[in-house]
Amino acid sequence: MMIPLSYYLILSAVLFTVGVIGVLVRRNAIVIFMSIELMLNAVNLSFVAISKHLDSLDGQIFVFFVMTVAAAEVAVGLAIIINLFRNKETINVDEINIMKW
Repeated sequence: MMIPLSYYLILSAVLFTVGVIGVLVRRNAIVIFMSIELMLNAVNLSFVAISKHLDSLDGQIFVFFVMTVAAAEVAVGLAIIINLFRNKETINVDEINIMKW
């Protein structure tokens, strides 16, 4: 018994929506960062589901590259967040105004 493609796409859309809401509503830099990762994983889920539906490996190969870039993003992003916390002693994005003198 196979699960229909629409179920995967609906789940992906729900996960992406939760990620967008997390980015727009939350002010904690780490939560925003996790919401961006959730959106990336939602897109990866849709790539894999459509790839499986079409019996093609193109989507799965693209997911591999997206995950590689996301891993690099996590390393750089967390380093930036740690540096901001050391300098400003907060990770609340409303209180971080490093562009001002």
